[in-house]
Amino acid sequence: MHIRFDVPADPAYPGRVAAVLSDVRLRKYGYIGAALAAAGAIGLVVSRGYPWGDRVTSLCVALLLAGLLSMLYAPWVRWRARRRSGRYAVEGGYDITDDNIMMRSGTESGGIAWDGVTEVRDTPEFWIVYVGRMPATVIPRHLMSAGDAETLRAFMSDRGLLRSPL
Repeated sequence: MHIRFDVPADPAYPGRVAAVLSDVRLRKYGYIGAALAAAGAIGLVVSRGYPWGDRVTSLCVALLLAGLLSMLYAPWVRWRARRRSGRYAVEGGYDITDDNIMMRSGTESGGIAWDGVTEVRDTPEFWIVYVGRMPATVIPRHLMSAGDAETLRAFMSDRGLLRSPL
């Protein structure tokens, strides 16, 4: 297998990549925030009927606010990543073989050996490549030909790397 394709200097592309990678990394903050906000809201409701409720109210309000801020953290990071990444738009490309994934962006280049890849997750626009538990890079399907995308999908499935969509 040898797949090669170019990435144009699209100002929106780095923002989409940053949004996908940050969504994976920051999802836990939304769950933690929801749990904190729920605990704070339940605490506020329950404490109203008890004589010690006034002492607990400030803790419950703090939990509620911490939960809301935690839930807003991921969207804020994604917004900042999209806003700041437009200036990183440079031409690049991918060169994918049976041994590794080579990426180049402007004057920088790097690669990931398939032996180090632990899983690949499918999203609507990208395949997210994991090394260990961390997302290492993305492979943009929309920039590949349909035949190359199917060849790569089959290769990743044969190696047991491809996981169900997020």
